[in-house]
Amino acid sequence: MPTMFSRRPLGVLGAVSAAALVLASCAAPPEETSDDVDVVTVVDNHGEIEVPVNPRRLVALDNTTFQTLSDWDVDVAAVPKPLMHDLWPDLSDDPSVLDVGSHREPNLEAVIEADPDLVIGGYRFASVYEDLKDIQPRTVEINARDGEDQVAELGRQVEILGQIFDREDDAAAIVDELDTAITAAADAYNGTDTVVGLITSGGDISYAAPGSGRGVGLLFPTLDLVPGIEQAAEDSTHGDDISVEAIAQANPEWLVVLDRDATFDEEGYVPAAELIEGSEALANVPAVRKGQVIYLEPGFYLDEGIQAYTTLFDAVATAFADAE
Repeated sequence: MPTMFSRRPLGVLGAVSAAALVLASCAAPPEETSDDVDVVTVVDNHGEIEVPVNPRRLVALDNTTFQTLSDWDVDVAAVPKPLMHDLWPDLSDDPSVLDVGSHREPNLEAVIEADPDLVIGGYRFASVYEDLKDIQPRTVEINARDGEDQVAELGRQVEILGQIFDREDDAAAIVDELDTAITAAADAYNGTDTVVGLITSGGDISYAAPGSGRGVGLLFPTLDLVPGIEQAAEDSTHGDDISVEAIAQANPEWLVVLDRDATFDEEGYVPAAELIEGSEALANVPAVRKGQVIYLEPGFYLDEGIQAYTTLFDAVATAFADAE
């Protein structure tokens, strides 16, 4: 197999900034792709880039691609195992798959050791994009871009993956499944019920703003939901401070809740259902009284890919239809 990047041994790196200096000094440009390797030109978040089709050694860092890679039985050389928990064991459990670590302390040496011919970076690993490019110029970022239609961005990402892995028909089918779920949810919504999005973590309830709140926010513009609370987001990732009294005052017919801690279930974890349905202040809110609280799947916070959103829209469609 042709080597895409010439590696030199490095000592243990400390901060990413230090790693960047060392990598920049030792990185070599990739060799030309051999004639027996097919290539395709895709448009990632930075523009056109030529990449190998069905790369032999793939480093995958963007968690929003993991479910697709898993479903398509794609082999990986390195992944960020701390971000994968037990959601994709076929990608992460093999001891030969190297661990790039968390995005907070990425192990760039593992990327070098993996000797990839393609790196899928971006999203949580966006801050080390230039470092990854120094290691392997064929690094792509295909996560949803800020300021763009987020449903379209989910489709765009899987379509690019379809080009890279020669699974364009499969990618189209995944997009169709999302579109079908959205249509079903929109058809089931009565157009008047008020909805409030929430995020729970660390025993606290936070507000997820329509349009921008993590996971939950996408539902509002996509389904034209009526917000029970209209307040711009200050922290779209973790949610904004809100009191249970403010939620009760809004008196929403529906609550949609992302439990950020559900995947980990660590000591001291308080499930979202306990925080919300066990709150005396929320007991008479229509959403709680009628059992109209929709909880995202436990793994959503670590997934956030197109399939996770399809599951969410399916759940919303079912809940709305059952309430009719």
